[in-house]
Amino acid sequence: MRVVILRRSKQLVLVLLSVFGLWLGVIVMNGKLPSHHVSLVFNQKTDDSFPANAGTEKYLPEKSITTLETEQTQRKKLAKEVCTLSQKKPNLDSVIKDRVLLDHIIVDEEHRLLYCYVPKVACTNWKRLLMVLMGKANTTNPLAIVADDSHRLNVFRRLDNYTGEEIRYRLDHFMKFMFIRHPFERLVSAFRNKFGQNSSSADYFRSRYGRQIIKQYRTNASEESLSRGHDVTFREFVQYIIDPRTVARANFNEHWRPMVDLCLPCTIQYNVIGKYESLMDDAWLVLEKANLNQKVSFPRSDRPSSTNSLVEEYTKHLTREELLHLYHIYEMDFRLFDYHSPGFD
Repeated sequence: MRVVILRRSKQLVLVLLSVFGLWLGVIVMNGKLPSHHVSLVFNQKTDDSFPANAGTEKYLPEKSITTLETEQTQRKKLAKEVCTLSQKKPNLDSVIKDRVLLDHIIVDEEHRLLYCYVPKVACTNWKRLLMVLMGKANTTNPLAIVADDSHRLNVFRRLDNYTGEEIRYRLDHFMKFMFIRHPFERLVSAFRNKFGQNSSSADYFRSRYGRQIIKQYRTNASEESLSRGHDVTFREFVQYIIDPRTVARANFNEHWRPMVDLCLPCTIQYNVIGKYESLMDDAWLVLEKANLNQKVSFPRSDRPSSTNSLVEEYTKHLTREELLHLYHIYEMDFRLFDYHSPGFD
């Protein structure tokens, strides 16, 4: 009798184990438990080292929408006042005639958006977000898009690709927005990114600009520095920017071109002028005005830029005359967007 009971107990245990194994297999197949493959996807390092589900959480602004709207009214009022007093105010007819001036304005036809991107002012994440919105990526997570992919020339259609009549219609009927940053903070960020990092982009800038800068502004430069352009100092970089020969020769590279030259805020009346310092709230406002907050969220970073604290460290090596010349290069950015220059407060 005991032998029979023991055998039946063993059989029951084997049956239960078989059922449990089948159940576990179904769960893994349905993705309810992390298999090794899924684990690799979630641990895959994106361009900004964020987890794969970053940027998808809904963001609620710290300020009320009334406060955000009031800030926009004040920013646009100041911009209009400064533009009125400025001699540098191209009219729309001349801008349309020289359409290359509109090459930084991305057009989203479906959502009726015009975004003027300013390099070093969160433009990578804005481009990623627009790729998701416009169906140009096989993901709904902006941060899963490789940064280089968002900067490829043919990803977006720019406003300069339209006829004059089409440009006017979109400027009148689409929501227009741009984001700004303290001019010197943006400049330091561009210098660190394009001359200090180990990347193919930095290699290009060191070869294209670094060697020229060292040759022009460094006494007794070594052969290695002249051939590689790898050790440009911030002061040499500034000397290159403020040199009248540089200013007269051609437009600055987009990474250090004044924001007013990139987006023409004295010609184009933007609906939202966002600031890098209030990036998340202002990005939320853009999406709210476009009725897109239920579809997407602007990617959130838990690692804010440290460039702001480095501006004084970098600019302290400049003479007062160099600092003054640099301020004059970006004077309209300072005045139009209500920023204060180090050393002139």
